[in-house]
Amino acid sequence: MKTAFLYAGQGAQTTGMGRDLYEKYPSFAAIYDAADRVKPGLKSIIFENKDDALTRTENTQPALVAFAIGVTMLLGEKHIYPDVTLGLSLGEYSALYGASAFSVESALKAVAFRGEAMRKAGEGGTWGMSAVLGLEAEKLEAVCRQAGCYPTNYNCPGQIVISGEKDKVDEAGELAKEAGARRVMPLHVSGPFHTPYMKSAGDALAEYLPGAEIKPLRCPVLFNATGDDGGVAPMTDQKDKIVDLLVRQVQNPVRMEKSLTSLLQEGYDHFIEIGPGKTLSGFVKKCAKPLGSSDYTVKALNTVEDVGGL
Repeated sequence: MKTAFLYAGQGAQTTGMGRDLYEKYPSFAAIYDAADRVKPGLKSIIFENKDDALTRTENTQPALVAFAIGVTMLLGEKHIYPDVTLGLSLGEYSALYGASAFSVESALKAVAFRGEAMRKAGEGGTWGMSAVLGLEAEKLEAVCRQAGCYPTNYNCPGQIVISGEKDKVDEAGELAKEAGARRVMPLHVSGPFHTPYMKSAGDALAEYLPGAEIKPLRCPVLFNATGDDGGVAPMTDQKDKIVDLLVRQVQNPVRMEKSLTSLLQEGYDHFIEIGPGKTLSGFVKKCAKPLGSSDYTVKALNTVEDVGGL
């Protein structure tokens, strides 16, 4: 059995996520408490979400990574470890924690910084993001060039997310439907993530991350910017490469389909999604279908019942 840990990205957050885990497992509670020290008030935002504060990227990012770290720690207590890790966008930081590159504190501080940098990069604009279903990548890329926006998440066969200025994203959505897209679904976001509009956030990360603690990987990580291991070999000191990939990631498309397809082709047969949610589990199934793959398992971990059933 070859095990892959998959970590969710922004959009997976839900009010009260992890409350049952917090109440049952002291080690999980310690992570939320640590996150609350890094970003005061975060625990209340997670549990209560007053004024929809959990949707703001500066809060979403440390909240989701805290959840991911806590669940990963619980898996470790059950002696369940990954052979490879992969995260969607923000989830890449959780994946680096899962591969032992980040400590709890360094991961939480890095994403708190990243969230603030991305918030600032998106200030003053009116942004849009939409998921386009059922249109080939080449056709959608041409549509985006025509409208002036960007493909940002190649999630799975038949699903690509586009982002940019709202009016241009809306125009691209109409053009995509004319080109044969089955459906276009607007998404609620607070910035033009994974586009060149995030360059200032990338520049800020390029200054911050070299000073962060980043240790050699315990296992391979598949990176968003490349859709593969990025040339970073486990157990070697390649911090500069990891920093470069994280800087590129924030302003370039996420290659999730390429990563998941390669894992299936390489014989990974046990996928554990560390959410919340089951979005990545769905992506695995959609990537497996054109390969004719069926000999694999996918399990999403969101609740006490999920963790207790391992």
